[in-house]
Amino acid sequence: MSEPGHAPVVGLAPAKLNLTLSIGPRRPDGYHDLHSVMVPLAIADRLSVARAPGGGDSLHVVGADGPREGGPDDLVLRGIAAARRAVGRGIEAFPLAARLEKRIPIAAGLGGGSSDAATALALALEAWGAGEAVGWTERVALAMSIGSDVPFFLVGGPALVEGRGDRLTALRAPVGEPIGVLLVTPAVAVSTAEAFRAFDAGGDTAPADPRTARVTSLHLADELRAGLPGLDLVARAGVLATANDLAPAAAALVPELRSFRRSLARRLGRPVGQSGSGPTLWALYPSLGEAEAAGTELEEALAGGELAMPNARPPRVHATTIIARHGTSGSDPGRIDA
Repeated sequence: MSEPGHAPVVGLAPAKLNLTLSIGPRRPDGYHDLHSVMVPLAIADRLSVARAPGGGDSLHVVGADGPREGGPDDLVLRGIAAARRAVGRGIEAFPLAARLEKRIPIAAGLGGGSSDAATALALALEAWGAGEAVGWTERVALAMSIGSDVPFFLVGGPALVEGRGDRLTALRAPVGEPIGVLLVTPAVAVSTAEAFRAFDAGGDTAPADPRTARVTSLHLADELRAGLPGLDLVARAGVLATANDLAPAAAALVPELRSFRRSLARRLGRPVGQSGSGPTLWALYPSLGEAEAAGTELEEALAGGELAMPNARPPRVHATTIIARHGTSGSDPGRIDA
């Protein structure tokens, strides 16, 4: 066996989809209590780390967000730094050179940066031979120090996310053949922080009935625990599409988003939901092939000017699937509370 760090350690950092997002009252610490069923998607960034030739950690990014060199605020480098804080004196936490291939749209409500951070945390520990030295509770606490979405990606599969993001319960993936997910990411920016501020302001920027998303989220979590067939999940898309408490806030920040979502639903003939704070919109299909066919037709319609696009720029369209497991965690953690 080679010494730690001599060969690159490689991992995939999957996107996430919020099938539900219920936001509870604001807590004394300024955050909100969440209740969200989140699933990982097959679309993923690719991250590799290896011993750096120089004296410090480095990051090179290619793809949608590159080419560029990373700075200290990059989430990959923050993930490596968090891993280094957890390593004991008996382990050599040598500098790492990271290479990130970006495929997940940036600032899209798909958690790409958070997934990169969680993957960097896990890969750094593996590169140093410290994977077994840092337990689940400590990993989740380290992930929380980076961001509220980061702990989800340590679970390795679908999960119920509660609290600020630190209470995680692993769920079963939909049963049967993988269902298709069509992602449509408009070329607009929605700040998560601004979306929460708009939510707190109330009025048209808050959900009409705050109980709707919570009841749907509770019910979906119970059904996935019991083993929900994928086709039954697709049949519930109309209910799930209304179970995002941040959707009105996102639409208030980007008014074109509401009309585009309605036009998209009419064009696809399917319910259209929003992931996280947006702007990515989603539709569910019985298979990947059907999602891909719908995506091709949609791109043709967009190119032909048949749908008005936010910012007058074409959205990114991508067909993918919900995956049962991914390699960040390496095992099923059950429930984790940091």
